[in-house]
Amino acid sequence: MPLSDLSTSTQNYLKVIWSLSEWSGEPATTTLIAQRTGNRLSSVSDALKRLDAAGLLIHRPYQPVELTDRGRQYAIEMIRRHRLIETFLVETLGYEWDEVHDEAEELEHAVSALMIQRIDAHLNYPRRDPHGDPIPTAKGTLPATIPRALSGVLHDSGDEKKHLIIERISDRDPGILRLFDRLELAPATELVLDKGSLYRADGTEISLDMQSIEAIFVHEI
Repeated sequence: MPLSDLSTSTQNYLKVIWSLSEWSGEPATTTLIAQRTGNRLSSVSDALKRLDAAGLLIHRPYQPVELTDRGRQYAIEMIRRHRLIETFLVETLGYEWDEVHDEAEELEHAVSALMIQRIDAHLNYPRRDPHGDPIPTAKGTLPATIPRALSGVLHDSGDEKKHLIIERISDRDPGILRLFDRLELAPATELVLDKGSLYRADGTEISLDMQSIEAIFVHEI
């Protein structure tokens, strides 16, 4: 069955479940899915039962939700659509990076597989979207490594000095993206963590609240 034959609701649930586990490396729970989708727990539970019966995921009471191989394939195809559309909107249509998430949420259900192929080719097969998220290939492959949340690095570092590169920034809050624009923080920006404080590579100290810190994912260099 092609992705286009799935309902918009099913596409969204599969994408959300995969996205939750992508950031944390842990399976999604019903509560987290409800929080991300904005749906009631009872509605989410009913939807998960239907998707379980359809062979797209495994849902056991009081256990995390796991996608089946087929469910994961559909989810990654949705992620690929979303991130390619975001990249197209920024690179070709001149959108700002804080404007594209909601647009892509709508467009990803409407475009054809052929259009996604053409967008990919037009953009010369980009590997990451404007927020640093990896774009799955047409075969569904992704980088195996998961960057660390900056909040976790700060918690574990103590007084140790670390050199970091921003790899990904969550796109869920446009306000945070606009703040990062003003601070010139973006994927590939180098940071220095020293004695619990955060600096640019040039030594300028950066002050961020916890919500902003939690939006940044890094790797150590």
